Amino acid sequence: MKYIFISLLLLIANYPAQSQSDEAMIRKIYNQALTKGESYEMLDYLSNEIGGRLSGSPQAAAAVEWSRQKMIAYGFDTVYLQEVMVPHWVRGKQEVAHVVNSKRLGNMDMTICAIGNSIGTGAQGVQGKIVEVKDFESLEKLGKKNLEGKIVFFNRPFDQTQIHTFKAYGGAVDQRVYGASEAAKYGAIGVVVRSMASNIDDVPHTGTLRYSDEQPKIPAVAISTIDAETLSQALEMESDMEFYFETHCEMLPDVLSYNVIGELKGSTKPNEYIVVGGHLDSWDLGDGSHDDGAGCVQSIEVLRIMKELNYKPNHTIRAVMFMNEENGMRGGNKYAEIAKEKGETHVAALESDSGGFTPRGFRTTGGDEVKQQLKAWSVLLEPYGLHDFSQPGGGADIGPLAEQGTVLFGLQPDSQRYFNYHHTTSDTFDKVNKRELELGAAAMTSLVYLIDKNGL
Repeated sequence: MKYIFISLLLLIANYPAQSQSDEAMIRKIYNQALTKGESYEMLDYLSNEIGGRLSGSPQAAAAVEWSRQKMIAYGFDTVYLQEVMVPHWVRGKQEVAHVVNSKRLGNMDMTICAIGNSIGTGAQGVQGKIVEVKDFESLEKLGKKNLEGKIVFFNRPFDQTQIHTFKAYGGAVDQRVYGASEAAKYGAIGVVVRSMASNIDDVPHTGTLRYSDEQPKIPAVAISTIDAETLSQALEMESDMEFYFETHCEMLPDVLSYNVIGELKGSTKPNEYIVVGGHLDSWDLGDGSHDDGAGCVQSIEVLRIMKELNYKPNHTIRAVMFMNEENGMRGGNKYAEIAKEKGETHVAALESDSGGFTPRGFRTTGGDEVKQQLKAWSVLLEPYGLHDFSQPGGGADIGPLAEQGTVLFGLQPDSQRYFNYHHTTSDTFDKVNKRELELGAAAMTSLVYLIDKNGL
């Protein structure tokens, strides 16, 4: 603690000498992003011309080529593709669900969508009595005698008292990811999961699930929050209610795809890397503007701004468009694997994967010294609304780099609206504000600049 305190004093003492040039550079970064930025125009094309980009799809392949050509056109020093085999899950035709002959609801239709990686039911569908639970402990208490041959309804809502909505998401998402295999332990024939949403509406949220090799694979769907509420209320009065759902999704053989990488070569430390990135794939329901088209175009914009301002980085700055974050994490794992094989040194990695909303700060995996460095930089960043550096974390795609000692950062935008759109048909370009997106790109560029110039 004494060492950290002394280090902070030294940083503060040296700050006036370095701050004027840093302050001027950050001002130039923001001026460029807010008056001549190109992130919004890039996102317009990615979202509206290419659309949803689920791994293995033609749209994902088109996005790979678009991002490669875009970084070449911007004149980055190196642009290349990194091969990665990805899963190819397809949704198939529109899902169907309804309550069966309910005394209260009749044959009321329910709004659902298949959960990513789920098997389909086929035309015969799945029908059975439905049992509501809040958590996996409740499953265990009910046991096989009460669950065999039935449909399990996971209905744990977000904790609305959480100010950081990602914490609420983290407290609920295990039922979507692992619910199917947990229910299959007790002989369930299918699962219905309350959508991972902050609000009550009629829009179902997809996302990925992970099947256990030790359990049978059973089909899984997400139900809109308003229909989850309706179903739960009806079950209180009618415990023997039956439910039917039909899906036509399937997992096809793996497909060759790519991470797309652009670089500005370092002038003094070209073999040390600072990575900035987002994931190029998205779910198929919307066009993936917030998740994670925003992060991709912001990452390209970091390098474009630096080049436009004639900034010569000390380290090599990489923009990485990761493939397959949504339903496999193949791209992030492949990138880290190749970096390790090549013996590359990654000083820092910054990911934007929390939406294109107004930036509030940065999360980090760094220890006390890194956090103190962020505090020392806060005087430069706070005038631009960046004040929250307290949260831990980095990003899913850059996470595997932590094993190599890389310090991870995550852009932290205002999160209050994110889970209105996340993994839904509502995640579309019209939900993105141009200025908010540009502010995020400027924030990311500023942090990369400070790390590159001053170190960690």
